[in-house]
Amino acid sequence: MTKQYSQLRYSMVMEVPFFDVDSMDIVWHGHYVKYLEIARCAFLSAIGYDYNVMKANGYGWPIVHLQLKYVRPAVFGQKILIDVLLKEYESCLKFDYVISDCATGEKLTKASTMQVAVCMKTRDTQYQTPESWVKAVKLAMQNGFAQEKKSC
Repeated sequence: MTKQYSQLRYSMVMEVPFFDVDSMDIVWHGHYVKYLEIARCAFLSAIGYDYNVMKANGYGWPIVHLQLKYVRPAVFGQKILIDVLLKEYESCLKFDYVISDCATGEKLTKASTMQVAVCMKTRDTQYQTPESWVKAVKLAMQNGFAQEKKSC
């Protein structure tokens, strides 16, 4: 079977909260993972297949691979744009992300995550994503889901 790739994109704007910065007044590196999760959850909700739907279908979706490249630090009060691209959806969920400064467009962070489906009853890893997920992605593509890149 040939891997299918999607071009489903989503973007969101958020402001860096005070409690995410460290004593050097920059975002603590671990919070970038939280920003990815927030954007990924918003993307999944936008296509109608969030974690509640995943769970209702009997699957957990743990992160099995995470890659981050820090380019420049984000700071308290900074508005950031988080762009999400669903890269792969049949054997796993692979997302690419770019976090950038809203005011300048300057890239702050590049990242990717990979999740695999795990059957909640048996705890077995699924080597193909569940049909319900594939249908949701294909439906979003057929319906022309293409969220415009948000402006800051």
